[in-house]
Amino acid sequence: MGGRSRRNTRAGFAIRVMWPFAKAVAERQPVVLPLFPLSTVLFPGGLLPLKIFEQRYIAMAKSCIRDGSAFGVCLITKGDEVASTGGAPEFANVGTCARIVDFDMPQVGILHVATRGEARFKVHGHVVAASGLIQGDVTALAPEPPLTLAEEYAPLAKLLELVASRVGPQNFPAERDFGDASWVGYRLAELLPLPLSIKQSMLEINDADVRLKVLRQFLSQQGLI
Repeated sequence: MGGRSRRNTRAGFAIRVMWPFAKAVAERQPVVLPLFPLSTVLFPGGLLPLKIFEQRYIAMAKSCIRDGSAFGVCLITKGDEVASTGGAPEFANVGTCARIVDFDMPQVGILHVATRGEARFKVHGHVVAASGLIQGDVTALAPEPPLTLAEEYAPLAKLLELVASRVGPQNFPAERDFGDASWVGYRLAELLPLPLSIKQSMLEINDADVRLKVLRQFLSQQGLI
């Protein structure tokens, strides 16, 4: 299958092909999306490096690179990432689209990709192809309403700046907006050592202020703010 890995870069690589999901976001139309269940939660705007070695996912990634399309990342709730005789794992019905922004194949059968989280989506149903790849019937979830970070959450933004300086640019988005409530909440939720179930709930919340309140309570309990 695959897993998280170090990000690999290739100068000048960029995907310029538009993908129909952008239109689906605006029109809330259902689309078929290849799904990659993982033991992680991807947030909009977040970075997720993957080391892919299962043939079904290598084929999926190559198709995404060729067509400029994306795939969906969903949190596994029961089962394993790697294919087994038990069939597809159970996964959360809210996930995030991942677009490949960089890739490398250091050896035959191993594909490294760097992905960026885009729109959230909801899975209404899915089928498993003969290859084992899961195809989901999904609709895009509307972006959160824009919200400027309130002064009461300034300590969270300062903590995030400190964390960003320590994790390194390869693990943190180059485009930063410490004044945006959704952006700050998403970045803290993905970087803090929260249980995966809590991270998933942070993804599903559609209110930046509520998300920040929960994160502030957690950080306060840990003595970090």
